[in-house]
Amino acid sequence: MDYKGVFFDFDYTLGDSTLGIAEGYRLGFTALGLDPPTMEQVRPTIGLTLADGYSLITGDHDRARQEAFCHTFKHTVGVKGDGPGRALMIEGTKFFPGAAELLRALKESGVRTAIVSTKPGETIRQIFAHQELEELLDLVIGGDEVYHAKPHPEGLHLALERLGLGPERVLFCGDTVIDAATAQAGGCRFCAVLNGTTRASAFERFPCVHIANDLADLKDWLKV
Repeated sequence: MDYKGVFFDFDYTLGDSTLGIAEGYRLGFTALGLDPPTMEQVRPTIGLTLADGYSLITGDHDRARQEAFCHTFKHTVGVKGDGPGRALMIEGTKFFPGAAELLRALKESGVRTAIVSTKPGETIRQIFAHQELEELLDLVIGGDEVYHAKPHPEGLHLALERLGLGPERVLFCGDTVIDAATAQAGGCRFCAVLNGTTRASAFERFPCVHIANDLADLKDWLKV
């Protein structure tokens, strides 16, 4: 394997936080007097910012209502929550089969690992700590730790800088075209992982070195 670093998106790439995210949407919509969205309505929003996810479901782009939704989400299941909603977000997140094995194999091969996600960094760290897997990561860059959300490459560039890696030696793996565009903007190679709601055909307009059906496929392709 030629890569010195393999970076990942989190949601629907390494893990599934659908239960916690859906609960945050339910509570946020209820606080605004809206009917709670279904799980199938929530799933395509995962990977977007909360404001964009709210607008995708409702068609409402009013800034004040977006902010009110985000406030409720953050104070229930998000980083400012400390009740059952927050516990669901951390403890209810499941890693996809092969995630720990892939990260451990990369680590043992001397490859630097990082997560660059829209999800808040502290949430990702707590999820990994809950699973006792935090030692498998070199770095987490969350969406709350940058000014610009993906597909802007700020988070990717920050991870490259902190780990002392050039983009040409790093593979970025993600489940959405937003991740593909992020890798392209950041100068990294990209591997699509089909754990989410995006089909393989959506990646045809992006330069992909591989399209992995799952994490076991990715591990085999990387030969680790």
